Amino acid sequence: MNDRPILEVKALRKRFLASKGLFGAKTEIKAVDGVSFSVMPRESFAVVGESGCGKTTLGKLVLALEEPTSGQVFFDGVDMSALTGRALRKLRRRIQVIFQDPYSSLNPRMTVESIITEPWIIHDMHKDPAARAKKLAKLLDDCGIAKTFLTRHPHEFSGGQRQRVGIARALALDPELVVADEPVSALDVSIQAQILNLLKDLQQERKLAYFFISHDFSVVRHLCTRIAVMYLGRIVETADSETLFNDPQHPYTEALLSAVPVPDPSIEKRRKRIILTGDVPSPLKPPMGCHFHPRCRYLKDSCRTQDPSLAEARPEHLAACPVLPFKDRRSNAALIAI
Repeated sequence: MNDRPILEVKALRKRFLASKGLFGAKTEIKAVDGVSFSVMPRESFAVVGESGCGKTTLGKLVLALEEPTSGQVFFDGVDMSALTGRALRKLRRRIQVIFQDPYSSLNPRMTVESIITEPWIIHDMHKDPAARAKKLAKLLDDCGIAKTFLTRHPHEFSGGQRQRVGIARALALDPELVVADEPVSALDVSIQAQILNLLKDLQQERKLAYFFISHDFSVVRHLCTRIAVMYLGRIVETADSETLFNDPQHPYTEALLSAVPVPDPSIEKRRKRIILTGDVPSPLKPPMGCHFHPRCRYLKDSCRTQDPSLAEARPEHLAACPVLPFKDRRSNAALIAI
């Protein structure tokens, strides 16, 4: 396997200007605030967080749909911010996206065949009719789409079928990295499992790397090998999936995991749900010191003034908390991984 990351993000920041009232002064919203991580070839990496934490903006920055305020995004060693025009377009063939909403992400006027083959037209690929038909048939088979669907329009399908079409479109250009922005959140639970299994099979067959964006730990645990937890524009913890579920090292991660349901009642009744006090602070005016301290049950005086950065809690496990380790949490957290 290639030792170089397929995706590397360094000190990435994105700030938006917002007005305070009709005649108020402009103020900055730090949507993404100094985020760094890497994704290896064929790896599944997830960013998890509540709504408004900045994870979708991060996805747009990775896709070069937004320009960063500062920082860099490298794809296969190439700085994407240095590319424009044809060079950027050529690189984008290798990065594709699966959208959250299978209803609004497909053009209602286009047939399934037109939707899936449009990337080939845009990038001037597969002009030979025989090769084109063979490629299309393979895509349909891989994504579980019947050939009889080719002449139909999106409104004729269920949400799960539409998402399969969206996945086929994303794979049409044979990408190396797929950004999946909440790809199953709009689907029924029974359909979610089918789509997640499909994504897992496609990754193994096509040797894909996934950058997964989600608010649901249950979803990313099924698919991802490494997870980063995001809060108010910052990554507060990152570790491999098993370690994060068994022994979280940030209070926010611990609280999120305590809300993940366990189907076994005998296990569920032994778990303690952690209820966070207060609301998520406004990104217009984040708290001084640790951004999480107003809601943290391990609060110390130093947390109000110290702004912690990611530090190694153990090998390859980083957490942004100055009161590590939390020795009294292991028994409750470990129940989540059973």
